[in-house]
Amino acid sequence: MSPRGVATPDVRERLFAAAERVVERDGPGALTSRAVTTEAGCAKGLLHAHFAGLDEFVADLCLDRFARTAAQAQTLSQLTGQGTVAGNLNAVALALFDSAGPALSGLAMSRPATTRQIREALEGGAPGLAAIEEAISTYLAAEQRLGRVAETADPSTVALAIVGTAHHLLMTSWPGTPDPRPPMTRLVAMLVGG
Repeated sequence: MSPRGVATPDVRERLFAAAERVVERDGPGALTSRAVTTEAGCAKGLLHAHFAGLDEFVADLCLDRFARTAAQAQTLSQLTGQGTVAGNLNAVALALFDSAGPALSGLAMSRPATTRQIREALEGGAPGLAAIEEAISTYLAAEQRLGRVAETADPSTVALAIVGTAHHLLMTSWPGTPDPRPPMTRLVAMLVGG
């Protein structure tokens, strides 16, 4: 436990990682500011010292994880011509399901203030699923120029199918439901021809 008045390094990420562990282990209903700070091993008021409340915290957590996946999707262009197209796409698509992704998405959707904050941030240009979709489409077009994706494939439609399916699986998965990764992997393989 950090003593009172002592700075906690990387406090945002420490709290975010603790929240993911709480949600993954105990479900979305167990996420409280006290549960997060207890899991993080820090002072009880730390979350409220950095966030206006739990709604803002959950919104920022979701936006942070979207931004991470969008940044990973941007690196797809560096993989053009390397590995397999399906493998490269899977790495990005499955990143959305890392840690407590499905449970956090469900939690965010159940909190109207959190949903509003996320929507406003996305409308303001925060990276989200649209940025991931755009990066996938750009990558597929580059692979198509190399002949690694069929000429008849529409990169924008394939990207929409991947991101739309990921979104659906995020919204319909929670602890205790089947793992969303296998159907996501099968879809990617089918869309890009194995």
